[in-house]
Amino acid sequence: MLRFLRPWPRSALSCTWSLLRLPRRGLFTMKLQSSEFQALFTDGLKSLTELFHRENHELRIAGGAVRDLLAGVKPQDVDFATTATPEQMKEMFQAAGVRMIHNKGEQHGTVTARLHEENFEITTLRIDVATDGRHAEVEFTTDWQKDAERRDLTINSMFLGFDGTLFDYFNGYEDLKNKKVRFVGQAKQRIQEDYLRILRYFRFYGRVVEKPGDHDPGTLEAIAENAQGLAGISGERIWVELKKILTGLPANANLEEFDKVTKNVEGLAPKPMTVLASLFKGQDDVTKLDLRLKISKEEKNLGLFIVKNRRDLVSAADSSDPLKPYQDFVIDCREPDAKARVCELLKYQGEPSLLEEMQGWSIPPFPVSGHDLRKAGIVSGKEIGALLQQLRNQWKKSGYQMEKDELLSYIQKPGS
Repeated sequence: MLRFLRPWPRSALSCTWSLLRLPRRGLFTMKLQSSEFQALFTDGLKSLTELFHRENHELRIAGGAVRDLLAGVKPQDVDFATTATPEQMKEMFQAAGVRMIHNKGEQHGTVTARLHEENFEITTLRIDVATDGRHAEVEFTTDWQKDAERRDLTINSMFLGFDGTLFDYFNGYEDLKNKKVRFVGQAKQRIQEDYLRILRYFRFYGRVVEKPGDHDPGTLEAIAENAQGLAGISGERIWVELKKILTGLPANANLEEFDKVTKNVEGLAPKPMTVLASLFKGQDDVTKLDLRLKISKEEKNLGLFIVKNRRDLVSAADSSDPLKPYQDFVIDCREPDAKARVCELLKYQGEPSLLEEMQGWSIPPFPVSGHDLRKAGIVSGKEIGALLQQLRNQWKKSGYQMEKDELLSYIQKPGS
């Protein structure tokens, strides 16, 4: 789903609405008319809605995309919910000649259809019949409120019809408008259904709520009582959620380094590990994180790099050419992703001007090779290696401007 670097502004909720109250079980609805909503209606979505309407199956936008649209943001990812079962969807799509993308979601009620070069992920309404804090056994339903009841937060439990009608069973719109993050129903029950919801609560709290300590005491009590449940969640699931948290953490964290870095990276689109590295005192902390969360090799290497170089490279910077030490590092490293790592380090250090310059810098090729030295009469491998390093240093001092002939003129040929 979407990740945001800043909380949603209150003014974003000033859309044009037509308000309705329906008697059914306290359901509150309204009509949304906004440019972000209208922008969703691609040829693919129009074809999808026409197909479901023709087959008399209800289809609505669900969850986070509804929340984003209410906040005045066009979602990049849109999930759909339907009263049709997976089998009914498959039969409908096959009869219409619509391609389906096979994945593991079907057992949980999700079918992905491809129309007009777009993928649409559609999930049958569900009820949780058994949960263990990590996984849920579900059965399908046609009751929209029952599906809303099983969702985590009120702001994520709303549905949106394609005529703009908002279906809100648990006051999610009011909570979003008032900058509140609440669990659907009882916080304790929602958390015990899936302990990862503890992290999701804090992720959305950091984006929605304006005041740092504006928690409901009962919610914090339920979280404290059930925090140990996170120990049973797989490292992969925790890391996925942590990455979403770290991409948009607020800039008022308590730890000094973390506070500084979250301010430094604002607006620079850092990778999650770039922010997380600010919490580490040394490279051992990165290794421990990898053992617990099974992060990717790329993420681990980035964390190790930032922790090791966050002080050394900045202290080596020359005021006359502050980018030079970073460029020299890339040249000396000679690894494919060295430049990308240095760019993340510049974000960490809060250097937007140097970052822009580094991003536009093309790594110059070193003009001399071992073959050139052998042609010059040097045959010892050890001597070739030492000479190449000497010439590389001379080339770096010239600002990578010296060409091959000029560099080779520094070599004293054997017997001369």
